[in-house]
Amino acid sequence: MAVDKELEITSRFRLVREVARGGMATVYEAEQLGSAGFSKRMAVKIIHDRFGQHPEWRQLFIDEAKLSANLVHGNIVQIYHLGESDQALFIAMELIKGLTLRTLINTHRARRIPLPADVAAYCASRVCRALDFAHHFVDDSGHRLDIVHRDVSPGNVMLTWDGHVKLGDFGIAKARTMVDPSATRPLLLGKKHYMSPEQLMGRPVDSRTDIFAMGVVLFELFALRSLFTEDETMAAIDEVVLGPSPDLSLRLPDADPMIQELIAAAIRKEPQERPNAQALGRALDAWCADRGTPGSPERLQAHLAELFPESYRPPTRSTQEVRAEFGSWTPTRSHPA
Repeated sequence: MAVDKELEITSRFRLVREVARGGMATVYEAEQLGSAGFSKRMAVKIIHDRFGQHPEWRQLFIDEAKLSANLVHGNIVQIYHLGESDQALFIAMELIKGLTLRTLINTHRARRIPLPADVAAYCASRVCRALDFAHHFVDDSGHRLDIVHRDVSPGNVMLTWDGHVKLGDFGIAKARTMVDPSATRPLLLGKKHYMSPEQLMGRPVDSRTDIFAMGVVLFELFALRSLFTEDETMAAIDEVVLGPSPDLSLRLPDADPMIQELIAAAIRKEPQERPNAQALGRALDAWCADRGTPGSPERLQAHLAELFPESYRPPTRSTQEVRAEFGSWTPTRSHPA
C-alpha cells in the first residue's frame, strides 16, 4: 500500500576528530545524535569554503552524494545523508575502521616486504566488483546511468580491519544524467598516474577508463611502485599516450605470467581491447583458486593484524578468541537435507 507522508527530522552530528584532509574537502569521524540517547558513528565529509562558494565544484559535491547514495554494494562506501551547516555542504557516510590501500602498499614498500599475491589479487578483485556494479547500475526506470568513477587509485580504496574492501570517493565520477564540467572545456579530473590515454587527452571516457586505472593499481600491488611516474601533463602524455606500452616481463619479472597478462590487458591503449570489470575480477579470483589460495576477508584480516599489530582494531572478536573462551561446538547428529 502506497503511503504519501513525510517525516520532519533534524540531524545533528558531533565532530570527534579529523580523519583526512584532501584538496576539496575534509573528512571527520563524527557521531550522529538522535532521540532517547541514540548515537551512531559515521564519517562526515565537509567541503572546503573556496570550493563550496564555486557553483561548479559545489554541484560536483552534491552530485557525488546523490549518485553514491544509491550505489548500495558491499564493496562501495555507503552514503547516508547530504546536508548543509553554516553554509557548508557536508556528506554523512559509512565510517570505515581500517586503512587505505595506499597505506598498505606504502607499508610493504617501506619494509621491503612483497605484498602476498593472494592478498593483492583479492583486494583488486573486490574493487573490480565495485566497478562492475557501478558501471551497470540502473535507475528506477531500468535505464543504465553509465557511471564512470574516473579516480580509481589506492588512496580511494578502503580496507576494513575485518578484511573487507570498499571503493570510495565518487567525487569526480560522471553519469549519463549528470553535468560534466570536463565536457565543455579542457579539464583534467583525477590523478595523472592512473589516467587512461583517453582521459589524459581530454577525450570522452566510459567504463573502460576505470579498467585502465585498475590495471595500474594491480601493477602497484605486485610491484610496490608506480607504473607511470610523470607529474607534468605533457610528460605524462608522452609516457602514457605516445610511448610504448610497458614491458611487464622487465617491469615485473617476478610476477606470475597470468598476472602480467591481466595487467597488460587492462592497460591497453585502445579502450575496446580492455576487459570489463567483471571479467578482470573473475580472472583474478580464478587465478587465486588455481593456486589453492582463494582470497577472503579472513585472509586479509589476518594479514592486517600481522602487519599493523598496534593499530589493528577489529569490530568483532576473532574466531580463535571465541573458541578459546567458549570452546568449539559441533552438532551431535546430522539432519537430512
